[in-house]
Amino acid sequence: MKTYFDHEKLDVYRESIVFCSWVGDLLSEITSKAAANDQLNRASTSLPLNIAQGNGKFSDADRSRFLEIARGSALECAACLDVLVARRLIAAERIVPAKEQLARIVKMLMGMLKRFSGRAEFLREDEGTYPSEYDHDHEREQERE
Repeated sequence: MKTYFDHEKLDVYRESIVFCSWVGDLLSEITSKAAANDQLNRASTSLPLNIAQGNGKFSDADRSRFLEIARGSALECAACLDVLVARRLIAAERIVPAKEQLARIVKMLMGMLKRFSGRAEFLREDEGTYPSEYDHDHEREQERE
C-alpha cells in the first residue's frame, strides 16, 4: 500500500489500524447492545487517529500529548475487552491475540513517549507489570488495620 503521509510509515500506526479492523469484525458479531461495545469502537478508532495527529505535531510537548491519549485509548481497549469477557459476550481465549497486540502497541507508544516526553519517568507501562510500590503500600495499610 502506498503511503501518502508520514504517520502511515509508523509501525505503531499500522499495528493500530490492524487492531481497529479486528475490533470492527468483532463488534459486527456481537448482537448485544453493551456499553462496552460502543466504548471499544470509539477507543479503537481514537488510537490510530491520535497517533496520526501526534505525529503531525512539531513540538515535542504537543506530540507527546497525543501519544499519551493514544496510549490511554489502547489501555481503554484492553479494559473494554475484559468487560466483554466478564459479561460473557465473548470468550476469554478470543481476546488473547488482541491483548498481545495492544501490549505491543503500548510498548511502541512508550518508546515514542520516552523520546518526546519530558515526563517519561512517570510512564511505567513498559515494565510489563505495575510497580511493586503499590503492593508494598497496600500491605502497610493492611498491617495498620
